[in-house]
Amino acid sequence: MKTIIEPFKIKVVEPIRMTTREHREQVLREAGFNIFNIRAEDVLIDLLTDSGTGAMSSEQWAGIMRGDESYAGAVSFHRFYDRLRALTGFTHILPTHQGRASERILFELVGGPNLIVPNNNHFDTTRANVEHSGAEAVDLVIAEGRKPTTRHPFKGNLDISRLERLFADVGPQRIPLVMLTVTNNSGGGQPVSLENIKAVRKVCDRYRKPFFLDACRFAENAWFIKQREPGQRDRSVADIVREMFDLADGATISAKKDGLVNIGGVLMMRDEQLAWRARNLLILTEGFPTYGGLAGRDLEAMAQGFEEVIHEDYLQYRVRSVEYLGERLLAGGVQIVEPPGGHAVYIDAGAFCPHIPPAGFPGQALVCALYRHAGIRAVEIGSLMFGEKGRHPDMELVRLAVPRRVYTQSHVDYVIEAILEVFAQRRTLKPLEIVEAPPQLRHFTARLREVGT
Repeated sequence: MKTIIEPFKIKVVEPIRMTTREHREQVLREAGFNIFNIRAEDVLIDLLTDSGTGAMSSEQWAGIMRGDESYAGAVSFHRFYDRLRALTGFTHILPTHQGRASERILFELVGGPNLIVPNNNHFDTTRANVEHSGAEAVDLVIAEGRKPTTRHPFKGNLDISRLERLFADVGPQRIPLVMLTVTNNSGGGQPVSLENIKAVRKVCDRYRKPFFLDACRFAENAWFIKQREPGQRDRSVADIVREMFDLADGATISAKKDGLVNIGGVLMMRDEQLAWRARNLLILTEGFPTYGGLAGRDLEAMAQGFEEVIHEDYLQYRVRSVEYLGERLLAGGVQIVEPPGGHAVYIDAGAFCPHIPPAGFPGQALVCALYRHAGIRAVEIGSLMFGEKGRHPDMELVRLAVPRRVYTQSHVDYVIEAILEVFAQRRTLKPLEIVEAPPQLRHFTARLREVGT
């Protein structure tokens, strides 16, 4: 059959508070035209992020009731550890309260002034933690990954020739490790091929450098490998996931994505000395190594989530739901990053708002318009998020991140209808300017105003 249904039944529902355009206009202005400052109760459809916003399964909730809250050596930790070891093959596995905590620990240990950390594309917290250490974050995604209209099965791939040139230009001593984000969030949620992961591994071996995965969406990436990469279709997702991790020396994971939980993270590595240092830093800043800033019930939910996320009926539904949203927008004339990613659809805000230059934040203007028109909360990934220090990113994007197992097709159809209506009146969208902002990660708390109002 052509119709792919949700591989679950709805057991609990949460009401959505319906709002008026007048109310949303007031809320938007009070929030300083920053959707992070808006209360969730004032949002109809929340596509701000897929991080920690998913619905947990009945088995995960059952696990929460089993949670062992012992300070040290809890049964729940060992269940979490055993599941992650079976899934990834790593033996040094540390729980953290979320992915950025794993990043902070890692880059406090390996980062520092005059160092360079290459990646396909760093996401916001990864870049911030690299730069907070004093190091420089360098993006090396392939050329196709910087062009929304270009079709390529693995637009998240890292450009191997550029990585080689970086080593040659700056010297191996300035590169503490190489990182690869799967799927590539900042680049449109695009997957990375197994062939590319192997190629990065070879470069790291040549220069004797560690290779780390930012593996927040490892299962979605493995599904794309299974569907798109020659010779992979007959393999299980679990086998592909294991090979991906076998090729790496370590990984950071936000379990709030493919862990299918509302809080939690993981830091894994093979180097025993680095793991020892990370464990000591974890104790200092997060908690004892067998709870890492989490409750035992959170570890239980993570253990179950890392089991469920590799179920192939779930992954087929998940990726197809996002693809449906992207296809309908393309059919309506809205340019997106093609093809649609695994966890989100990324609208090309530069093409949507050609009359607004990057300095006027076209993506944020579109984000505000979607909230004002239909109560939809999305997020800008463009010059507001990455335009600090006078730089502008290659693409001005608006991400529609779809929470896992939360919204039905009618919700998605509402989003499509709203975006197409805003598209019809796109020339009325106004540029924005910053009123106040912090020095780092400004998009989270900045306040803006519309120019000309």
